[in-house]
Amino acid sequence: MAPSGRGGQVLPITRWVARFIIPFLAAAFLVLYGLPSQTTTYFAWTIRPEMTPIVMGAGYGAGVYFFYRVSTVGEWHTVAPVFLGIATFTWLMAIATVLHWENFNHSHFTFDLWVFLYAVTPVLIPAIWALNRRTDPGELEGDELRLPQVIRVLGGSLGAIVTVSAVVLFIAPELMVGVWPWTVSPFTARILAGWFALFGVVNGVVVLDQRWSAARILVQSQILGFTMVLIGVVRVWTNFDPSNVLTWGVVGGMALYLIAILLLYIRMETG
Repeated sequence: MAPSGRGGQVLPITRWVARFIIPFLAAAFLVLYGLPSQTTTYFAWTIRPEMTPIVMGAGYGAGVYFFYRVSTVGEWHTVAPVFLGIATFTWLMAIATVLHWENFNHSHFTFDLWVFLYAVTPVLIPAIWALNRRTDPGELEGDELRLPQVIRVLGGSLGAIVTVSAVVLFIAPELMVGVWPWTVSPFTARILAGWFALFGVVNGVVVLDQRWSAARILVQSQILGFTMVLIGVVRVWTNFDPSNVLTWGVVGGMALYLIAILLLYIRMETG
């Protein structure tokens, strides 16, 4: 049961942490998504080609929206599942930073910001999740919308597959080098694997809660993120190898997923 008087609300400290994180994510979004060809000048390390910073920037942009909602919503369960995915992501970013320390531009101030962010958030995010989760009794109201069982099974299965794949690729990034639709190095392969892990974990966790309200903000964030990624694909299509079957598998898979969650959102919000 939830502690008396808390009723499942977002705690003030959680709101302040969200407000603290938003400027970092917004700055990363503006640089990576807005100026993907100028990472040498404006980011912590040089990223080539442009599609990788576009994916990262889209993720950070969706993160701005998510943490804005954390700072404004009333009920913890509406944002809780995403915190476990973000925690996983921050751990992988911290590990990748240590493993590829030599790739960074150590004289650039954004390097200091990157190191600070991924030194603090791997502890801060799980701590906030552990503290705030105690406020939610996890009880369904009688008339509350519920995720269809088929969606929970499919979403959970997809989440588990993507999470396992992301861990494998993070451990063995050479599996991506040479076969990915755009050029990646072991470092950028690990960075992308971190984003895949975030996606996989949140999809696997959110379906454990039957309440549609627990998935709504996640789905909104994913719609925003995948839309920006697909716009980015059009922007830098020359980064892709059309003869590579993975090009069509990855781009087509993202498009199909975006369509699927759009249809889910429309059905749940209007049905």
